[in-house]
Amino acid sequence: MIISRTPLRMSFVGGGSDISSFYRRYGGAVLSTAIDKYVYVSINRKFDGGIRLAYSKTEEVNSLDQVEHRLVKATFEMLDLKGGVEITTTADIPSRGTGLGSSSSFTVGLIQAASAYQGRYMSAQEMSERSCEVEIERCGEPIGKQDQYAAAYGGFNLIEFNTDDTVKVSPVIMPAETKQRMQDGVITFYTGVTRSASHILKEQTAVSGSSTAKQDALRRMVELAYVARDEMANGNVTSFGEILHENWMLKRSLTADISNTAIDGWYDAAINAGALGGKLLGAGAGGFMMFYADPERHQAIARAVGLRQVDFKFEPMGSRILFYNPN
Repeated sequence: MIISRTPLRMSFVGGGSDISSFYRRYGGAVLSTAIDKYVYVSINRKFDGGIRLAYSKTEEVNSLDQVEHRLVKATFEMLDLKGGVEITTTADIPSRGTGLGSSSSFTVGLIQAASAYQGRYMSAQEMSERSCEVEIERCGEPIGKQDQYAAAYGGFNLIEFNTDDTVKVSPVIMPAETKQRMQDGVITFYTGVTRSASHILKEQTAVSGSSTAKQDALRRMVELAYVARDEMANGNVTSFGEILHENWMLKRSLTADISNTAIDGWYDAAINAGALGGKLLGAGAGGFMMFYADPERHQAIARAVGLRQVDFKFEPMGSRILFYNPN
């Protein structure tokens, strides 16, 4: 049996610039961190030649062409893994529609476990690239590239998306005190709404490739990713909330589906209670909301927002093998 553990991620600034219709023209950049909530994937040899999958449902089939889970099927095809295996996945957070990159974390973790099962070592760079291949190229998901790299590399990074389709992951170097103050200042809530990001991302892809105003908004969000990186490096934590706020206002302007009356109400309530800035995590319309504020204001913000609070910590490690027994 082999077990992989892959972190989810929290994206702060620049989300949306990792979509190919935008970054291939202008380049993109995202500031994000892995968090201490994980997706676990185990793979074990199956006595017969079939395939058994256990996720939100159970599949037990005789051959790969009968597998319904698109990401599993595409990963097996990519790695030329025929069958004779049993795969189980569990997650610390609901697996769909939460804005924490769970689909990519699952795909990275599956690739990590399956390649180890085949006796292959795969670097974080290769895991990221292979996960993008599975989700975007083979499965046709209308998503960006940030989640795969955040999950594979872990840590607090500036992830840059170049016009030639290459991706660069650079750890954000900041004083230890600054990182701790940032972590202590983040407060996160679950809206209770899960949603499919596909239709939002399809619309965002369309406007980012054609609308000058939307392109300008995304280009400013890319600038803010670099500004935030530099502010953190200089130990200037207080500006982080202001940057989050500007980024969220720009993100809301991209499409009407990113926010709604309820989300705007929660956001305004948090700001009025002392939050310096915040955002909805992921593509929009639901999932988790995060805010940045002085920890002394967190209790007031929680009362004002009235949603379930979930504590996250920054995770320095990316996808890794927790248990390895190939026999």
